[in-house]
Amino acid sequence: MARQSGSKRLLLTHFLANINRVMDGNELRPVANNKSEWARRVRELRDEQGYQILTHTDRDDLKPGQYVMISAERKEAAERAISKETRARVLETYGSVCYSCGAIAGEPHPSSGKQTVLHMGHIVAKSHGGDDNRSNLRPICMVCNTGASNISPELPTSKRLISELRKSPRDEQIKVLDWLKSKFESG
Repeated sequence: MARQSGSKRLLLTHFLANINRVMDGNELRPVANNKSEWARRVRELRDEQGYQILTHTDRDDLKPGQYVMISAERKEAAERAISKETRARVLETYGSVCYSCGAIAGEPHPSSGKQTVLHMGHIVAKSHGGDDNRSNLRPICMVCNTGASNISPELPTSKRLISELRKSPRDEQIKVLDWLKSKFESG
Protein backbone atom coordinates (compact mmCIF):
# COMPACT_ATOMS: atom_id res chain seq x y z
CA MET A 1 0.00 0.00 0.00
CA ALA A 2 1.37 3.43 -0.94
CA ARG A 3 2.17 5.69 2.00
CA GLN A 4 -0.84 7.90 2.72
CA SER A 5 -1.67 10.32 5.47
CA GLY A 6 -4.88 11.39 7.16
CA SER A 7 -8.28 10.86 5.65
CA LYS A 8 -6.93 9.47 2.37
CA ARG A 9 -5.14 6.67 4.27
CA LEU A 10 -8.29 5.90 6.26
CA LEU A 11 -10.40 5.76 3.10
CA LEU A 12 -7.89 3.55 1.30
CA THR A 13 -7.75 1.13 4.25
CA HIS A 14 -11.56 0.98 4.27
CA PHE A 15 -11.80 0.40 0.51
CA LEU A 16 -9.15 -2.34 0.65
CA ALA A 17 -11.07 -4.07 3.45
CA ASN A 18 -14.28 -3.90 1.39
CA ILE A 19 -13.28 -4.76 -2.17
CA ASN A 20 -16.31 -5.33 -4.45
CA ARG A 21 -18.74 -3.92 -1.85
CA VAL A 22 -20.76 -0.88 -2.89
CA MET A 23 -20.44 2.06 -0.48
CA ASP A 24 -21.83 5.57 -0.42
CA GLY A 25 -21.04 8.92 1.19
CA ASN A 26 -22.96 8.11 4.35
CA GLU A 27 -20.47 5.31 4.99
CA LEU A 28 -17.32 6.99 3.64
CA ARG A 29 -17.73 10.44 5.22
CA PRO A 30 -17.26 9.22 8.84
CA VAL A 31 -14.43 6.88 7.79
CA ALA A 32 -12.48 9.89 6.51
CA ASN A 33 -13.01 11.96 9.65
CA ASN A 34 -13.39 14.82 7.22
CA LYS A 35 -16.93 15.82 6.47
CA SER A 36 -16.21 18.17 3.57
CA GLU A 37 -13.25 16.72 1.70
CA TRP A 38 -13.89 12.96 1.69
CA ALA A 39 -15.11 12.84 -1.94
CA ARG A 40 -12.04 14.73 -3.12
CA ARG A 41 -9.81 12.20 -1.33
CA VAL A 42 -11.66 9.34 -3.06
CA ARG A 43 -11.07 11.04 -6.44
CA GLU A 44 -7.39 11.48 -5.60
CA LEU A 45 -7.08 7.77 -4.78
CA ARG A 46 -8.74 6.92 -8.09
CA ASP A 47 -7.43 9.57 -10.46
CA GLU A 48 -4.00 10.43 -9.11
CA GLN A 49 -2.96 7.15 -7.54
CA GLY A 50 -4.65 4.68 -9.86
CA TYR A 51 -6.82 2.71 -7.43
CA GLN A 52 -9.70 1.04 -9.24
CA ILE A 53 -12.59 2.81 -7.54
CA LEU A 54 -15.65 2.94 -9.79
CA THR A 55 -18.69 5.24 -9.74
CA HIS A 56 -21.99 5.41 -11.62
CA THR A 57 -20.14 6.91 -14.59
CA ASP A 58 -18.16 3.68 -14.87
CA ARG A 59 -20.86 1.10 -14.11
CA ASP A 60 -24.58 1.28 -14.86
CA ASP A 61 -25.58 -0.63 -11.72
CA LEU A 62 -24.15 2.10 -9.45
CA LYS A 63 -26.20 5.13 -8.47
CA PRO A 64 -24.76 8.66 -8.17
CA GLY A 65 -22.77 8.87 -4.95
CA GLN A 66 -21.95 5.16 -4.84
CA TYR A 67 -18.40 3.79 -5.03
CA VAL A 68 -16.86 0.35 -5.32
CA MET A 69 -13.22 -0.70 -5.36
CA ILE A 70 -12.96 -3.65 -7.74
CA SER A 71 -9.35 -4.60 -7.10
CA ALA A 72 -6.39 -3.76 -4.86
CA GLU A 73 -4.26 -3.64 -8.01
CA ARG A 74 -3.40 -0.12 -9.11
CA LYS A 75 -3.49 1.09 -12.69
CA GLU A 76 -1.35 3.84 -14.08
CA ALA A 77 -2.94 7.07 -12.93
CA ALA A 78 -4.31 9.45 -15.54
CA GLU A 79 -2.39 12.67 -15.93
CA ARG A 80 -4.57 15.65 -15.12
CA ALA A 81 -2.59 18.61 -16.27
CA ILE A 82 -4.86 21.35 -17.53
CA SER A 83 -2.73 24.34 -18.43
CA LYS A 84 -3.32 27.79 -16.97
CA GLU A 85 -4.02 29.05 -20.47
CA THR A 86 -6.70 26.40 -21.10
CA ARG A 87 -8.28 27.09 -17.71
CA ALA A 88 -8.32 30.85 -18.43
CA ARG A 89 -9.96 30.34 -21.84
CA VAL A 90 -12.63 28.04 -20.37
CA LEU A 91 -13.40 30.65 -17.69
CA GLU A 92 -13.49 33.34 -20.39
CA THR A 93 -15.94 31.26 -22.44
CA TYR A 94 -18.31 30.33 -19.61
CA GLY A 95 -17.60 33.09 -17.10
CA SER A 96 -16.47 32.51 -13.55
CA VAL A 97 -19.66 30.69 -12.64
CA CYS A 98 -20.51 27.05 -12.10
CA TYR A 99 -21.84 25.47 -15.29
CA SER A 100 -24.34 23.41 -13.27
CA CYS A 101 -25.71 25.64 -10.51
CA GLY A 102 -24.56 29.16 -11.43
CA ALA A 103 -22.62 29.78 -8.19
CA ILE A 104 -20.12 32.60 -8.68
CA ALA A 105 -16.43 32.00 -7.96
CA GLY A 106 -15.28 33.65 -4.76
CA GLU A 107 -18.78 34.33 -3.45
CA PRO A 108 -20.56 32.27 -0.77
CA HIS A 109 -22.05 29.09 -2.28
CA PRO A 110 -25.88 29.04 -2.01
CA SER A 111 -25.95 25.53 -0.52
CA SER A 112 -22.99 25.62 1.87
CA GLY A 113 -22.24 29.29 2.53
CA LYS A 114 -18.55 28.55 1.96
CA GLN A 115 -16.56 30.40 -0.68
CA THR A 116 -17.28 28.98 -4.14
CA VAL A 117 -14.25 27.35 -5.70
CA LEU A 118 -14.39 26.38 -9.38
CA HIS A 119 -12.75 23.30 -10.85
CA MET A 120 -12.47 22.28 -14.47
CA GLY A 121 -15.12 19.64 -15.10
CA HIS A 122 -15.17 17.31 -18.06
CA ILE A 123 -18.23 17.16 -20.31
CA VAL A 124 -17.20 13.67 -21.42
CA ALA A 125 -15.53 12.05 -18.39
CA LYS A 126 -11.93 10.93 -18.75
CA SER A 127 -13.12 7.46 -17.69
CA HIS A 128 -15.31 7.50 -20.84
CA GLY A 129 -12.56 8.63 -23.18
CA GLY A 130 -12.84 12.39 -22.65
CA ASP A 131 -9.76 14.58 -22.75
CA ASP A 132 -8.49 17.87 -21.35
CA ASN A 133 -9.18 19.88 -24.51
CA ARG A 134 -10.95 23.20 -24.02
CA SER A 135 -14.03 21.95 -25.88
CA ASN A 136 -14.47 19.18 -23.28
CA LEU A 137 -14.13 21.40 -20.21
CA ARG A 138 -16.44 23.68 -18.27
CA PRO A 139 -16.17 25.38 -14.86
CA ILE A 140 -17.95 23.52 -12.10
CA CYS A 141 -18.02 24.23 -8.38
CA MET A 142 -16.80 21.71 -5.85
CA VAL A 143 -20.36 21.10 -4.59
CA CYS A 144 -21.65 20.15 -8.05
CA ASN A 145 -18.43 18.33 -8.98
CA THR A 146 -18.68 15.98 -6.00
CA GLY A 147 -22.47 15.62 -6.20
CA ALA A 148 -23.20 15.51 -9.90
CA SER A 149 -20.24 13.38 -10.92
CA ASN A 150 -20.30 14.10 -14.63
CA ILE A 151 -24.01 14.83 -14.84
CA SER A 152 -24.47 18.28 -16.32
CA PRO A 153 -27.42 20.16 -17.77
CA GLU A 154 -27.47 21.63 -21.25
CA LEU A 155 -26.41 25.23 -21.61
CA PRO A 156 -29.39 27.59 -21.71
CA THR A 157 -30.22 29.09 -25.09
CA SER A 158 -30.71 32.81 -25.68
CA LYS A 159 -34.44 32.16 -26.19
CA ARG A 160 -34.66 30.44 -22.78
CA LEU A 161 -32.64 33.17 -21.05
CA ILE A 162 -34.78 35.93 -22.55
CA SER A 163 -37.99 34.18 -21.52
CA GLU A 164 -36.68 33.90 -17.94
CA LEU A 165 -35.64 37.56 -17.93
CA ARG A 166 -39.07 38.66 -19.15
CA LYS A 167 -40.59 37.06 -16.05
CA SER A 168 -38.27 39.02 -13.75
CA PRO A 169 -39.13 42.37 -12.19
CA ARG A 170 -37.85 45.44 -14.04
CA ASP A 171 -35.16 46.21 -11.44
CA GLU A 172 -33.72 42.69 -11.87
CA GLN A 173 -33.74 43.11 -15.66
CA ILE A 174 -31.81 46.36 -15.28
CA LYS A 175 -29.21 44.59 -13.11
CA VAL A 176 -28.75 42.01 -15.87
CA LEU A 177 -28.47 44.75 -18.49
CA ASP A 178 -25.85 46.57 -16.40
CA TRP A 179 -23.90 43.35 -15.94
CA LEU A 180 -23.99 42.61 -19.68
CA LYS A 181 -22.81 46.13 -20.47
CA SER A 182 -19.91 45.86 -18.06
CA LYS A 183 -18.97 42.45 -19.41
CA PHE A 184 -18.96 43.39 -23.10
CA GLU A 185 -18.01 47.07 -23.06
CA SER A 186 -14.85 46.56 -20.98
CA GLY A 187 -13.23 44.13 -23.44
